[in-house]
Amino acid sequence: MNETDEQLYRRYLAGDAAAGDRLMLRSRAALTAYLAAFLHNAEDAEDLMLDCFTVLLVDKPRIAEGHFRAYLFRMAHNMAGRLWRLRLKRREFCPGETLPSADASPEDEAQTAERDAILRRCLSRIAPQYREALWLVYELEMSYAQAAEVLNCGTKKVEDLLRNGKARLRHELAKEGITRADV
Repeated sequence: MNETDEQLYRRYLAGDAAAGDRLMLRSRAALTAYLAAFLHNAEDAEDLMLDCFTVLLVDKPRIAEGHFRAYLFRMAHNMAGRLWRLRLKRREFCPGETLPSADASPEDEAQTAERDAILRRCLSRIAPQYREALWLVYELEMSYAQAAEVLNCGTKKVEDLLRNGKARLRHELAKEGITRADV
């Protein structure tokens, strides 16, 4: 049975502790990668991911149907921002390594690693708000509405960020010799 995050969370709220464990296992890698992009430190990202789930599973907030992922990532976004402010540093989103694929061949992994290195280099040259919007929608497969919740803006702003971010990213990829035909 392939349950949604919302279904698992409702089961957890109804007293099924195993559903909370499954929910955490399902989301931990993506949430940790998202936090690492802000914090630039894997240990801090792991700690903050655990803090997010602690708040979620202990406080048991009410989350509107279809908004679980957006709620979780918005909470992580806010926690990362608070940590940065405590450290008196600038908060900036910078994607790290992509999540590994379990069924990729070594050749595919090498090509993917090379492509990802070029993509990360190009992403590092565009504005942080574009990087974050692109990451949320394309890497984490969030809807525009969910990304808008995480970014604390409207869906129109997300559309604008994505359009401008893709244009800037295309320009940077072209500098690396990658055209639309290569993508």
